[in-house]
Amino acid sequence: MTPYAFSCYGASMRWPSWKIGHALGIPIRVHASWFLVFLLVTSTLSTGYLPESLPGLSPERYWAMGGIAAVLLFLSVLLHELGHSYVALRYRIPIEQITLFIFGGVAHMRKEAPTPRAEFLIAVAGPAVSFALGAACLGFVLLAESIQQQPGLQGLIILGALLGMVNVQLGLFNLIPGFPLDGGRVLRAGLWAWGKDFYRATKQAAAVGLGFGVVLGLLGVVVIFGALSGELPASMVSNGGWVIFIGVFLFAAALASRRQAALRQSLATVPVRDLMVETVTFIPPDCTLDEAVNQYFRPYGYGGFPVLKGGQLVGLITVLEVQTVPPALWIWRRVGQVMRQRSPSLVVAPDVPVIEALEHMAREGWDRLVVMQNEQVVGLVAHSAIVHFLQLRSSSSR
Repeated sequence: MTPYAFSCYGASMRWPSWKIGHALGIPIRVHASWFLVFLLVTSTLSTGYLPESLPGLSPERYWAMGGIAAVLLFLSVLLHELGHSYVALRYRIPIEQITLFIFGGVAHMRKEAPTPRAEFLIAVAGPAVSFALGAACLGFVLLAESIQQQPGLQGLIILGALLGMVNVQLGLFNLIPGFPLDGGRVLRAGLWAWGKDFYRATKQAAAVGLGFGVVLGLLGVVVIFGALSGELPASMVSNGGWVIFIGVFLFAAALASRRQAALRQSLATVPVRDLMVETVTFIPPDCTLDEAVNQYFRPYGYGGFPVLKGGQLVGLITVLEVQTVPPALWIWRRVGQVMRQRSPSLVVAPDVPVIEALEHMAREGWDRLVVMQNEQVVGLVAHSAIVHFLQLRSSSSR
């Protein structure tokens, strides 16, 4: 399963992950759960599929081939996610990272697609890559089998057939029209284009995802009972367990997406002025960092302050900028030298919906924005204030 994006309010995978490189400028991380499924796939291939398909080799050889096949399978998943990411980058959607985990992979996008067309193209890009990889691998197998077979070529044929079939299955599975699978996102794109309501389309597509989660869970139960009763092979018990596991995961992801859509819809109706801090303390640019820390940051406890010169906004100073300077140099360095210079990305109007301000922060990497009206600073809106609002709204809705 490779849902390509989670909302910025989505439930995160709490286990640790490690960065293993970059692709298209995107950090690639491996989730701790990936090692579990890597060992499971390697074991299954080395003790079952490979000995049956290619008898006569040593156990060490089977384990080595199983490990290589498992790595190639997850490389296929990574290429699937990069397909999504490449199209998303074409639409100027920042990709925070790609994480490989127990169910495949997920590309973390910092904002939603701007149009139904963009949503559709981003969604189908992943399965398109999987189908292309599957066709290439199966084409190699047909070509290799047409040549006079050699002992060393048979192993490559077996691996090629495995990769080809898995990539085709990966593409087909992800086209199931249940959100947040790729097919569910295609469905959302169609509902969005038809009803002109992004949030309603998300909730409708998530409802379909809930249905598919239930169906998969029931199917897994049927498989397990069939295997235990003897109507199906006993080895199908583990397959039924995995189907139930995937069904539960899809149900939970669809339920979370439905709730997030409702929260995002509520944020779309709340203006920034309702969450901004109206009493704003300013710092002059010629103030030293030592003075800023002792006279502003510590007494007030805020994480950042607008910087004004002659009554005009010139920048924003936060804890992050202060921390870039060694404490020994605070008495020499001034706020104007390290602050974030004023730019359109630093400012937001009070009537802008909170959801746009939140996406703006995610896109630019800010944790707060200066609220201005008629060239006057009227407030400050922080990411933490929006999160607190969401928590309160979520608690009240429950």
